[in-house]
Amino acid sequence: MLANPRLTALARNPFDGTTQVRDPVPVGRIREEAVTVDDGARLWTMTSGPSHAAPVVLCHGGPGLWDNLGPVAAMLDSTRLVHRYDHRGCGRSTGPDDYRLERAVADLDALRRHWGHERWTVFGHSWGATLALVYAWTHPDRVHTLVYCDGVGPGSEWREPNRAEVARRLTPEQIHRRDALERQERSWEEEVEFRTLYWLPDHADRSRAEEWARAEALAPYDINWRANASLARAAPDVVTNAAKVTAPTLLVHGEHDPRPIANVARLVGLMPNATLAPIANAGHSPWLEAPGDLAARLTAFLGEHN
Repeated sequence: MLANPRLTALARNPFDGTTQVRDPVPVGRIREEAVTVDDGARLWTMTSGPSHAAPVVLCHGGPGLWDNLGPVAAMLDSTRLVHRYDHRGCGRSTGPDDYRLERAVADLDALRRHWGHERWTVFGHSWGATLALVYAWTHPDRVHTLVYCDGVGPGSEWREPNRAEVARRLTPEQIHRRDALERQERSWEEEVEFRTLYWLPDHADRSRAEEWARAEALAPYDINWRANASLARAAPDVVTNAAKVTAPTLLVHGEHDPRPIANVARLVGLMPNATLAPIANAGHSPWLEAPGDLAARLTAFLGEHN
């Protein structure tokens, strides 16, 4: 999840039907589509995999960011029909500024209906894991299996350990520069620098952390800070509602994610059918640092509950 820095003056880059696909999914089995939902929002989507295979939807994090789960799609789309999308008002999607968690859940189910799936596997990463979890207890009859990847767990107990670990992984100079950039209006070059510093602590491999953070920072989309502010304030009652999720659930978490795995592990005691799957040598984005391990965990879990 992101903090809530000052809005920048960067231009939006909504879906216009000409977006280039840069993710590693095989050519010939991909379909890019703008799906219009009931209030007129147009959601950018990408689908890959055999058309009659079991469906999976991937929910990216943020809130206020864009889809970055192409590598996860590539792990699954030889045997699964994989959908991914940009949340409303984010990345290549447009739409009215309705940034409530209930609206995000409704958008996700609108996509399910659009594609004609009775049930599907829902994969959520970071804030997308929160979205996936809330979707699963709101629409339990629509979720075949759930993958909760590097979320934060219930409540707010994760925040202070996360803050302390992030500070430990940055130098005082990096923290000073990040905080200075956060307070000012930023040029594009400064925006890339700010994002890089912000995402740098997410990675376990310090020798490649800057490379990975900068690659993500260069995505040509404005962060939607209005969506971030609204959705980050949402406080779903996970403790009360998690038990409603009866679908088999895999709690995937990089052991070196600054968001503490101990808080995510609390979900095992709250959900009737959840299994914790720590990923060694990985931080917040295990498809970058431990792709083989993540792919094996996902393949085994989905195969077990085929």
